[in-house]
Amino acid sequence: MDKNEAIEYVRNNAADILPKDKSGKGYICPICNSGSGKNGTGLTTKDGQHFTCWAGCYTNSDIIDIMGQKHNLTAFNDKLNKTFELFNIDVTDQKEYSTFKKVEKALRIEPLPEEKEDYTAFFLQAHSNINKTDYPQTRGLSKKIIDRFNLGYVETWQSPKALKEGKKPPTSPRLIIPTSAHSYLARETREKRTDYSVLKEGGIELFNTAALNTGKPVFITEGEIDALSIIEAGGEALALGSVANIKKLLTFLTGKTPAHPLLIAMDNDIAGQKAAAELAEGLEKLGIKHYNAGIAEGYKDANEALIADRQELCESIKRAENIENAEQEAYKQTSAASHLQEFLNGIKDSVNTPYIPTGFTKLDEALDGGLYEGLYIIGAIPSLGKTTLALQTADQIAKQGQDVLIFSLEMARTELMAKSISRLTLESVLSNVIDNNGSIRNAKTARGITTGSRYENYSPQEKELIKTAITTYSEYAGNIYISEGIGNIGVKEIREAVAKHILLTGKTPVILIDYIQIIMQGDSRATDKQNIDKAVIELKRISRDYKAAVIGISSFNRSNYKTEVSMEAFKESGGIEYSSDVLIGLQLKGAGGKDFDANAAKDKNPREIELVVLKNRNGATGKKLEYEYYPLFNYFREV
Repeated sequence: MDKNEAIEYVRNNAADILPKDKSGKGYICPICNSGSGKNGTGLTTKDGQHFTCWAGCYTNSDIIDIMGQKHNLTAFNDKLNKTFELFNIDVTDQKEYSTFKKVEKALRIEPLPEEKEDYTAFFLQAHSNINKTDYPQTRGLSKKIIDRFNLGYVETWQSPKALKEGKKPPTSPRLIIPTSAHSYLARETREKRTDYSVLKEGGIELFNTAALNTGKPVFITEGEIDALSIIEAGGEALALGSVANIKKLLTFLTGKTPAHPLLIAMDNDIAGQKAAAELAEGLEKLGIKHYNAGIAEGYKDANEALIADRQELCESIKRAENIENAEQEAYKQTSAASHLQEFLNGIKDSVNTPYIPTGFTKLDEALDGGLYEGLYIIGAIPSLGKTTLALQTADQIAKQGQDVLIFSLEMARTELMAKSISRLTLESVLSNVIDNNGSIRNAKTARGITTGSRYENYSPQEKELIKTAITTYSEYAGNIYISEGIGNIGVKEIREAVAKHILLTGKTPVILIDYIQIIMQGDSRATDKQNIDKAVIELKRISRDYKAAVIGISSFNRSNYKTEVSMEAFKESGGIEYSSDVLIGLQLKGAGGKDFDANAAKDKNPREIELVVLKNRNGATGKKLEYEYYPLFNYFREV
């Protein structure tokens, strides 16, 4: 491997060469030997790459710096060479290699095949000695697996490569795992390991590529022991031998189509997650279907899971092997046939309450009875009574015993309550509940109700009128819930409030948002239009998820005063017209006409307002309804 691959490899595999401390949770410090005592805790690590010695030798250092400190080396290359020696890694000199390749290309010389040692006889001898150790059994491996993969044992093993180089490597007992006829893993079997606890002889090769020919789903692991553990638990696995071998595996798979999706089962640490993402990306480019296996959760790797809970590992392997079938079955459940009974139940459940009347007779006729599950948007220019119409609708719905959840993003709760009570004083006068001689003089504005100092000058008749209005309001106010806020209520808060209301009351409310343009932004980097689009989509999703009627108020630009209301006006504020189920626009009567005078129309009392149904996903559009609007008293009356 080249220098960069070697550096990545040693950093990712540092934990494999450090002996475990007595606690079993950390590692023995190679400098001060901390952790080797009876109950000692040595090095700790969060990511398997950086270590801290609590005796004070170093903090958050990788294996390269640790080895440099141990051998009093300061130059980075010297530290690297010492670490590569520790791992028994040959690193290609990039400059020399590049020069050779250029000469080779110029002379069109075919490179000679590298001579590799054949370890077949060595493997047979080592396998014959396997009964001299119980190390495979301590790792959860059975005789069946030992024999299938020709695992061996050498009691006084020395690195052949180091011997060839004239070095005197220490002897140690080793488990031999063949990875090809020319390569193997030599893993020390003693609990107290040396610095050379895991060595690869003959290069780092893919382990058990024959798994791809078994016709079974294949798990991809980092280490050979993990692959053997999965096979022991009933699966089939292939090991990279090192995360540096991801490219080698992808090259091996090029042009191949595995019988089943590959199941990625890297170590459950940061390095493993990074390797899994890299492998997944490579498989994606090759068009090879794959899944994250999700086995050994709660453990470092498959071998640790096998030792701790064999049965659970077996079951998790079976689940992972069936992940494709489970995905297919889950997808089939999205077909219309799977939801037919739910559809029929919905019809049955809606027999008694198929819709919610708005309290405006003609509007209900235009909406086929009233409000259904869906997103309703009311839009208009300023001063045409958008909030007043929506609030009056909310009150009329609440009178029926239906809960209404109002999110007032501009007005205070007291303002909305005052507007409702003001309207009720006018309704009382117009309906002659109190003798008024046909005059609306005694009706009170919202300010006339909230300004206490005015009460001293009110006549007994006026005071009685306000008292009656408040009494009427109190009869249905228990069904109205007002959340006020400026800039601190977003779609997330709205969703949470709806869920909480349903949980605590058992009732699904009608939801009113006043108004959409000032819902708290979801993304400060996005444009206003983009944020509104996202908010509207989420409001639609809320209506669907909770099967609720959601009413949103939208404001138009003042330049629309003289023009007839249309869907185009909503585009200024985002794609509201696409996500809404019903789109309602308000305009001054006659707007868009040749001789229309907007100022004269606004001066009328009451103002003559037209409500236009611009969009109705499940009904007729273009319906135009006429209203009288009393802005002082917050009241709409159908004409």
